Amino acid sequence: MKNTSKKNNNFKAPDTGLNSADAERRKTEGRSNFVELLPMEVTFKIFSQLDIQSLCRASGTCTSWNHVIRNNDSLWKPHCLTVRAVCQKEIDDDIESGYTWRVILLRNYQKSRVKHEWLSGRYSNIRSPVSLPEKAMCPMDADTWGEILDAELERETEKWQ
Repeated sequence: MKNTSKKNNNFKAPDTGLNSADAERRKTEGRSNFVELLPMEVTFKIFSQLDIQSLCRASGTCTSWNHVIRNNDSLWKPHCLTVRAVCQKEIDDDIESGYTWRVILLRNYQKSRVKHEWLSGRYSNIRSPVSLPEKAMCPMDADTWGEILDAELERETEKWQ
């Protein structure tokens, strides 16, 4: 059987005035450097919608994103204030010491997660240090451990009443 289909060899793509290298370069620039193309207010608004994990990932995307995210303290402040709900004393001390919001968050984020888990009773039923997951420990001051101990004692008291 004979193939009767005919190809239209007369079709030409419209001439855009760009060679393929220019087109590829512009496509790549537009995709990775919107930070440089948009007004800073718009860029900050976009980045301010990200959660902590996404903001950290975005800062690793490219140099221009990293520069904008790393050097804009107002992007880190709301996340830091959320952590402050658990680590008020630690955050306030760091603010008084003059740390940037980003540094304060880096210093206290893991601690706030661990402290929150301890205070919520996640580790109340663990009877041996060997049973504790490694992520359940991090350096904390005596006041923090005092808060955790008070919460544990209160839970134990409630059990016996």
